[in-house]
Amino acid sequence: MVKRVLWTLLLAVVVLAVVIAGNTWRRASLQLQVSPAQQVEVDEKAAADRLAGAIPIRTVSGMEGLQSGGEEFKKLHAYLAQQFPKLHATLKKEVLGDNALLYTWTGSDPSAKPIALMAHQDVVPIAPGTEKAWAADPFSGQIKDGFVWGRGTWDNKGNLLAQMEAIEMLVAQGFQPRQTIYLISGADEEVSGLRGAKPIAELLKSRGVRLEWVLDEGLVVTDGVLPGLNKPAALIGMAEKGYGTFFLSLDQAPGHSSMPPNKTAIGTMSAALARLEANPMPASITGVAADMFATIAPEMNGLNRVALSNLWLFGPLVQRQLEQGASTNAMLRTTTALTIVRAGNKDNVLPGRAEAAVNFRILPGDTLASVEAHIRKTIANDAITIKPYPGNAEPTPVTSSESASYRALQAAVRQAFPDVIVVPGLYIAASDSRHFVDVADSIYRFSPVRARPEDLSRFHGTNERISIANYVEMIRFYHQLLRNTAQPQ
Repeated sequence: MVKRVLWTLLLAVVVLAVVIAGNTWRRASLQLQVSPAQQVEVDEKAAADRLAGAIPIRTVSGMEGLQSGGEEFKKLHAYLAQQFPKLHATLKKEVLGDNALLYTWTGSDPSAKPIALMAHQDVVPIAPGTEKAWAADPFSGQIKDGFVWGRGTWDNKGNLLAQMEAIEMLVAQGFQPRQTIYLISGADEEVSGLRGAKPIAELLKSRGVRLEWVLDEGLVVTDGVLPGLNKPAALIGMAEKGYGTFFLSLDQAPGHSSMPPNKTAIGTMSAALARLEANPMPASITGVAADMFATIAPEMNGLNRVALSNLWLFGPLVQRQLEQGASTNAMLRTTTALTIVRAGNKDNVLPGRAEAAVNFRILPGDTLASVEAHIRKTIANDAITIKPYPGNAEPTPVTSSESASYRALQAAVRQAFPDVIVVPGLYIAASDSRHFVDVADSIYRFSPVRARPEDLSRFHGTNERISIANYVEMIRFYHQLLRNTAQPQ
């Protein structure tokens, strides 16, 4: 009897091992096979100099609308017109809202759906006190060690000028797009896009424009970031998480600190916040995350390939591992971030009011309503008032990875970056493209910037830079993408 049980167990283990091995090795690569493209010639020095010249123009955006920095945007507009004369002589230029730019390159086929490239002009400020930590002045545009240094080289003047470089070359080559191409550049992306991208989207909608696809900034070409993957991966954002800030407030009678009640306003609010942080919304490997891992699995090595190819068995283990990292955890759930707490103004006075702000980045599948319901259930205190921020936004729809536009995008990436694999992903930040949900069939969020683990802190941080070699790749990518999609048939 014992032997029979042991033999049964052994057989079960063998069958399980065979199933796991079969699932692992049966998964073929999902990478699009493309013919090598002839790389367009790029004057590296001239292109790098043009990008470097845009960095000293301090286009720092502000929440208050047109401000003292508004003249800087006009300087940038003049600089772009000077540096890209063929583009400006061929494309129609409109200035909307607070210095937002809309360029139209009319296509030869009025029946073809237009497409749009997006890249914003504004940059974030330098964190006070960090200036001396920069290897080059953050607004110098200095070129050294094979890099262009400064705020905006990565986010997002690098994308903007690379797009213009590509269009300038196409115009010089006599290229006439089949589809109308829009070049869209807001001046307030870093503070909402409400005065730039949103008015442009509304204008296009009023004109009856329906875009086949939009490509905006987003995920990047990662190298060495994903454990078990030896190849660089170009991550394409197929959806964007929603944005939900909720303001919590609690009013109690103020009093003297010598006679505190059992529950103070600060203590009650702190307990509520602690419960929210300790009880996040549930995580799961579904949706875009599942598509991402299905695409990566055949390209992985070792145990990582085995685990990702058999999520039916190893899913809980993989999920627990992913939840340990801030960036990977954000791919799996609606995240909870305690960002503002205010209460009290004197050490011997019990404050009568405690306030807090909690920011949620909402996973597609969750909603602002479900997040608010989660808050109410978790804090379980009707005395705490909950008010949503008026600028909150639902998650965007998930763009299909089966569309012709996605195949064209994959092809352009693989041709401009022959060493990379292309992987669908979830953009966990916010971009101007979210304002185009009502006017576009597909929206992609991808910046053709190479990034290693040590580079990720440069985003909105210290020592932002772009290598000249990578900048040339960016130009070639946009050039190839437009040829792939707007080539006359």
